[in-house]
Amino acid sequence: MPRWIEGTVVDNIHWTDTLYSVRVRADIQPFTAGQFARLGLHIGERRLGRPYSFVNSPHEDIHEFYSVIVPEGPLSPRLAQLQAGDSVLVGPRSAGFFTLSIVPDAPTLWMLSTGTALGPFLSMLKTDEPWQRFARMVFVHAVRHAEELTYQEQIHALLQRNPQQLQYIPFVSREATDFALPGRIPAAIESGALQRRAGLDMTPADSQIMICGNPAMVRDTQALLETLGFVRNTRKIDGHITTENYW
Repeated sequence: MPRWIEGTVVDNIHWTDTLYSVRVRADIQPFTAGQFARLGLHIGERRLGRPYSFVNSPHEDIHEFYSVIVPEGPLSPRLAQLQAGDSVLVGPRSAGFFTLSIVPDAPTLWMLSTGTALGPFLSMLKTDEPWQRFARMVFVHAVRHAEELTYQEQIHALLQRNPQQLQYIPFVSREATDFALPGRIPAAIESGALQRRAGLDMTPADSQIMICGNPAMVRDTQALLETLGFVRNTRKIDGHITTENYW
């Protein structure tokens, strides 16, 4: 199998000055929700690529990848400039272990994300598995500014599927709002603000917690949860915490 195949850009959605979603048609191997593929471009004499998680579900034909422009980065500004009909390199095989297959059953699934790391959770929620396995799901998305709370149309559609089963809780850390929790996710767990907003306890007896986002949030949240008796999931141990750093 070749390392790269050629895909075709279908659309490039610009949510803000720095956030965009490139949608690609490419004949790649089947993947599992939560996994990632590699996108790449020919830049000069180099072929440069990096991993991006799928936002689309495995049964959707168009593959969608949510990203932020890193001004000094060699790849993300160029991906942001792609237009419908342009070519982009795509790795034919997906990878990654941040999937529901390694998460034990529990009454409540907490899905904690920052920034562009909401993508894997959207991919999972578009499949039947979480709806069949968890009585309650809490989807948390933390950003700096309210305009970065993207994918609202898709999130609203998921909430309409079963509003008693799924909750969406936004965080906005750098401006005041009348709808989002302030500050950081680990602080809200420690104070109980997140649990109160959800109307649910967060205990090892009833919770599985998936954490995806910037390394500081992942590290701090996991460390806090471990002080509360939570244990990381491994291939040998059925714990309570599953993590993915998003850069």
